[in-house]
Amino acid sequence: MTLDPVHFDGIAQLARRIDHGADERDRRAFAETVWTEFLDPLIDRDGRTVLEPVDERHRRHVDCEDVALRDRSFASEHGLDAGTINPTTFKNGLVIDIAQAAMAATPSDLDRHRSRTTVMTVHSNDETMTVDESWGKFDEGYSRSRAVKIPPLPRFAEGVVHALALYLAESKHALENADAVDDLLVLDGPIYPRGLLRWADQHPDLADFLLEDPRPTTVLENYVRLVERFVERDVPLVGFVKNPATRVITRTLKNKRDVDVATPWNDDAALFTRLLERGEYVDDVDGQRWERHTSALTYTNWFRSRGGVDRPLSVEGDALGVERDLSLESYEVTFFVVYDPRDDLVYRIEAPYAFTREPETRRAVTMQVLQDVAVAHGPPTVVEKADELAKISRSEKASLRETLETQFDTSRDRTYDDHRWDEEY
Repeated sequence: MTLDPVHFDGIAQLARRIDHGADERDRRAFAETVWTEFLDPLIDRDGRTVLEPVDERHRRHVDCEDVALRDRSFASEHGLDAGTINPTTFKNGLVIDIAQAAMAATPSDLDRHRSRTTVMTVHSNDETMTVDESWGKFDEGYSRSRAVKIPPLPRFAEGVVHALALYLAESKHALENADAVDDLLVLDGPIYPRGLLRWADQHPDLADFLLEDPRPTTVLENYVRLVERFVERDVPLVGFVKNPATRVITRTLKNKRDVDVATPWNDDAALFTRLLERGEYVDDVDGQRWERHTSALTYTNWFRSRGGVDRPLSVEGDALGVERDLSLESYEVTFFVVYDPRDDLVYRIEAPYAFTREPETRRAVTMQVLQDVAVAHGPPTVVEKADELAKISRSEKASLRETLETQFDTSRDRTYDDHRWDEEY
């Protein structure tokens, strides 16, 4: 049933009650102030540097067609992603998630595409429940699998089984296939497990879990060893973040005692959108409107990040106790931001400082990503290919859950919303 016109108009009229504060011109001007006065470096209220340029601070643009046609910086490219069925609760008390990770290659490598790493994480409040956690192989040895038991954490069971399944599958698959990458590996997402690192700030129970249980540390260690492996082989490793949601800059500005600023952006992505969007105000029937230029990608310089969930892997962090064999600064998260005006979207590209400290490598990675985005009209094709390989479809999720119901002689713990959405889809 749709809204009647009178109901639609009634809802739309609510907007008249809202004064949205500063106009768009003022917000663009304030974004420029943040760029020129606060990011070189960005200092928090305690005097810590949480963000600073790797080299000089700049914003640049490149024509989409020109960069799409340039010679590639890297002859081959690999992408890696992991997909899950999402946490599922059963009536016997089990909470389960299943993740599978896959790697794609350009040019194509069929053996690499065939390989999978599958992880099932299991939570139960029944202490008598046991799990054989050894790694096994299937599909004629091309793929490997493991089940992992999660200790009782009732309030956070679904989040924990999801994060550990996803990150364990992704990191293990990346390590197992690292030597097959000759030129460049692009992870679908950040270079470290942000969801896991964020636990320390969310709740004491999760913070204790990080300290007391070896599984989260083992997962993080996989990513640390992955960085070390790629540094040893001199092959760049980057992460392509499709939906950047960091708030290091906006939160730091809001908390600064010595500056009277009211940041209007919900997160850093919104700020970078304002900084990178190019266009002009043109006359319109109602006055003037902003007209965005859409022929060129715009992008920032690389930044070193030591704030928020990036801090544990910085020179000031302890990496949750994981031993780091390289200089501590080698593991620090660095990033630059790309804005695609064709879709009005920003992407964050991350890499360890071990690679971006070198200007030549920094430029090569930058130009490769820009070319990929220009050609694909979005995330790199190799990342989208990895996403397709790792994705578990809706029908496959349903079949897997039915198989688990049979295996455990139980059924899903369903809610009305489950029934409603199943009926509609």
